[in-house]
Amino acid sequence: MLTYTNEQDDISTMRIVIIGSAGQVGRALMTQDWGSLVGGDPIDVIGMTREDLDVTNSLATRERLQTLSPDWVINASAYTAVDAAETDSVSAYAVNCEAPECLASSCHSIGAKFVHISTDYVYSGQGSAPVSENQAIGPTSVYGASKLAGELLVTRACKEHIVLRTAWVFSATGNNFVKTMLRLSADREQISVVNDQWGGPTSAAGIANAIALIIRSVDETQSSGRSTDHLWGTYNFSGEPYINWMQFAETIFNQAQSTGLLKSVPRVQSITTEQYVTPARRPLNSRLSNDKVQRAFGLPPDNWKRGLGDVLEQLMAQRLVK
Repeated sequence: MLTYTNEQDDISTMRIVIIGSAGQVGRALMTQDWGSLVGGDPIDVIGMTREDLDVTNSLATRERLQTLSPDWVINASAYTAVDAAETDSVSAYAVNCEAPECLASSCHSIGAKFVHISTDYVYSGQGSAPVSENQAIGPTSVYGASKLAGELLVTRACKEHIVLRTAWVFSATGNNFVKTMLRLSADREQISVVNDQWGGPTSAAGIANAIALIIRSVDETQSSGRSTDHLWGTYNFSGEPYINWMQFAETIFNQAQSTGLLKSVPRVQSITTEQYVTPARRPLNSRLSNDKVQRAFGLPPDNWKRGLGDVLEQLMAQRLVK
């Protein structure tokens, strides 16, 4: 269990529990500068890894949250093995559906507010225009269906909730497209990448910052005596400008070369989704509209190019340390 404390012993300290603190977004949430973002008020952030808490154990989950008595719970845990979920739906639904419902209902019981991170995979992936939250949902994979089921149960279990749908997450930790491309470039002169799947890359740090600002906005609204009812609900948050995977790969390689991570840039071979067969069907259109979250909280889209630069610098620093 990891704890970040700004002023833990203060009676007015806000307490935030982060579920899944060892994942990409979880780690970013744990390193977030909460003290400056959440109004400068005292804050106690507690991170829970899989070893600390098995979210599929509903009794243990309820008891732990009851003991911790947080003001906010952020669920950054998820079953993200998209292809494996096609043959392991039981595990996918346990983590992506049943566990979020338990967390949300536990929050409702103890009076905590709940943030749940979801995915672009809940949409059908059709069309070419940015998808807004009120457009038809229609997941095409077990992973997407399990995440959508979790969303629906969360909204029913806890009124004071934020569901944040994001896409193409990357960071300097964990498994993600940026690190995969860099790994493959080590021994390949040419890499094939699909060119017909479009979306907005999103840095884990950007997601963490967005969540902190949402919490600050809700807290300030509540502190002023105004109703927060209009703030609860489902929001998209992703990076812009929109690109396809091939373009993202080219950008990664060019920036990595400028940073010194790569001596030479591999050739990127353009292929279609039909040529790259996977067990789970990927969305062709993961362009998420950020309009709603910008109107409600004043949040601009994640600047993924800047976020990519930060990640590459972190990876370069790790290499130098080694």
